[in-house]
Order: sequence, then structure tokens, then C-alpha cells
Amino acid sequence: MFDKLSCVQSADVNGKIVLLRVDHNVVKKGTIKDTYRIDQSLGTVFNIYARGGKVIFMSHVGRPKDKKTGEITVSSESSVDAIVKYLESKLNIKIAVPEIEPEGTKGLTSIGTLKEDVEKLRKGEFEAIYLPNTRWFAGEESKGEDADKMAEMLASVADIYVNDAFGSWQPHTSTVKITEKLPSYAGFLMQKEIAHLGRIFEPARPLTAVVAGSKFDTKIKSLGALLETADHLILGGVIYNAYLCAKYGFSIKGITEEDIKDAKEFVTLAEKYSEKIVELPFVVESESLESKELGKAKTRDIRTLKAGDSLEFVLDAAPESFSDEKVKEVFMNSGTIFVNAVMGLTPQFPDGTMAMNELIGLNKKAMKLFGGGDTLQEMKLLTPKLYLKAVSDSSYYMFTGGGAVLTAIEEKDAFGMKPVQMLLKK
Repeated sequence: MFDKLSCVQSADVNGKIVLLRVDHNVVKKGTIKDTYRIDQSLGTVFNIYARGGKVIFMSHVGRPKDKKTGEITVSSESSVDAIVKYLESKLNIKIAVPEIEPEGTKGLTSIGTLKEDVEKLRKGEFEAIYLPNTRWFAGEESKGEDADKMAEMLASVADIYVNDAFGSWQPHTSTVKITEKLPSYAGFLMQKEIAHLGRIFEPARPLTAVVAGSKFDTKIKSLGALLETADHLILGGVIYNAYLCAKYGFSIKGITEEDIKDAKEFVTLAEKYSEKIVELPFVVESESLESKELGKAKTRDIRTLKAGDSLEFVLDAAPESFSDEKVKEVFMNSGTIFVNAVMGLTPQFPDGTMAMNELIGLNKKAMKLFGGGDTLQEMKLLTPKLYLKAVSDSSYYMFTGGGAVLTAIEEKDAFGMKPVQMLLKK
């Protein structure tokens, strides 16, 4: 599968400075919520050091750029400090973070002390360098002169580029533009993620896909592709609510006309695949987003409703949905299960996600593929025993990026994402 991909194991890294793009986007408000994505990248790090290379890490953290104004906020909440502290403790090494002053609200436009830090790295004064948040740089998400300048600056201090950031599927400077400047390779995690994508494109049948989210417009293409390739498709979250409104004429509090318009596009698309969509019959209705108690939450059976009926906020798939015989049969008979979903508004409404994860765990024969930071974080929080089992169970695989998986599905190609295409052998 990898004969057309330039892989890090074929690179000569001895004595080289390796610019390593990772997906360590696990910090929220200065705190690491789950170290899984960091830990999964360490195999590539160890390999580079074992073969005589030295690493400059780089990752994005959060969304510090205002999409409307273009202003970049450089603050401790989106810094890499917590990541550096974790790596230093875990690996017993010293890591330098270059000092770079932002240019007002434009972000970082230079590399500050990076060149001096690289010389110290070569001399062994510390073991690695970690760049500030790549999205603090003016050239990361932009195009043209800023992007070229950033790529040139980074290339000037490194010999080789390795992309191990499967979850960072956006075509940004640190994932795409830099490959025009340096010899570029795929890290071990990137290779592993691509290999497991093959289990979705060539699955053990039946393939059941579970997708949740807040907006149809960002998922309509990947959902369309899943309708073609999956045997069963289950929706959750706000997109399921919008689907119910669009298909059955219900009114659900919080679902906008724009949501319903996008959902109607999906309903039309799904007409010829109607037998593939598995509807969860029981949902949780609440008067409040804050808590079950305040909202007087209750379980509703959508099969008893008719067009024109109005519901308060629908905030979860009720656990009864996963006791329904039809739903249980679908999950238990699946050969492959792909999950990119948190079924309810957590932490207030966790029961649907917990019931779904536990039902999936009962299927011992299926390959169970989970993707997305929120999906994994909630699995760890809500069903910790199952999470710990899944991490060491070969019938489970945890993708580090759910959006990346959906993008690859949309492209209908494991090598379809732009950052991956840039690593193909020329």
C-alpha cells in the first residue's frame, strides 16, 4: 500500500535536523485533556533519534485566528507550553521553545531565536526544539507572500521534513507548502492511520458508520460518500435532529431553518439509500441545556410523533435506542464499525454515548474504528474501562483525527488529502 509514499524509514536522518509536523492539538485553555495523540507520535520521534537525527516539533493548537478579521491572538491558552512540559517529563529531555515576538495582531512574522536554538541543538545543549503554535504564524493559514516567507524561514533551519500529523488535514503552510522546500516523508503514525483507512474503504462487511455533529453543511459530502460505501448509516447530535425535522416535519427547539435546509439536501440525497439509514427511535427531550433536572428531561419515541409536532431541545439519543432490537441487530452483525460521534450534549447528557459504546463493545468480531478528538475524549471520560481495553485490543483502532477520516472518505481515497498527496513519491 505504501509503495507510492515516501516514508521516514527510507530517509537518511543521521546528523540531520528534522522538522517534524505532529498533531498535538490537545490543549484547551492551557490544559491537556488527553495525551493520546501526543503518545501516538512518539514512535516516529524515537526512530529519528535512534538513527542520529534531531527534532524540531511543530503543531497547531486551537483556533487563535479570527476568521472574520484575520487577527491572530497570541496567548497562553493556545500555547505549546503544556505539551512541552508533558514531553520533557515523559521523555526526560530538555526542550527549547524559540522566543518570537508577535507583530501586533498579525501574529508571528519571524523565527526569532530559532536559528540560534538550532545551533545549540546541534551542540547538544538540549535535546529538541518545539516551535510556538503554528497558527500563531502569519503565514500558516494564509497564502501568497506570508505563506512563502514562513515556508522559507522554516526550511532554512532544517534538512528534512516529516509529516506525522494525520489529523491536520487542512492544506496549510506547515502541512503542504513546506514540502516544496525540503525532502518530505510520512511518519509512522501517518502510515498507520492511512493503513487503517483501508479498513473503511475495503471493510469487513457489513460496514456500519455512526456520525454526529453540529452542522450538516460541513459533513454533507462525507455523508454522501458513506451512503455509497457503508451498509448502515446512523446519525447523532444536532444533524440527527435536523434530519428528523427535514424528513418528518417535526419542530425541534434550536434547529434553525438553515439547518433544516441543509438536512433536506441530505434527505433528498439519501432517498435511494433509504434502507441504509438506521434511525434511533428514542431521543431525550429537555426544556434546558443546563441539566436534566432543571430541564425535566424525558424520553420520546419519534415513531409516535407526527408532522407539525413540536419538541423542546433534543439533547441525546436515549439509551433505549441501543436496546431496540433493530438497532442492536445492526451493531451486533456488523463486520466493521466506524464511529465519529458523541451522541449527546456532554457532560450533561452522556447516557446515549455510553450505551452506544457499551453495545459496540459487545461485538467481539467486528473491527471497531473510532475517530476524532471529542469522540475519544468522551469515550475515555464516560466509559474508562472500555477505553483502556480498546487501547490494547487489536479489534479497536483509535484514529487521531476524525475530520481527517471524513475528509478522506469524502475524497474516496486514503491518499486523497492534500498533505498526504504532497508525500507521494515524485
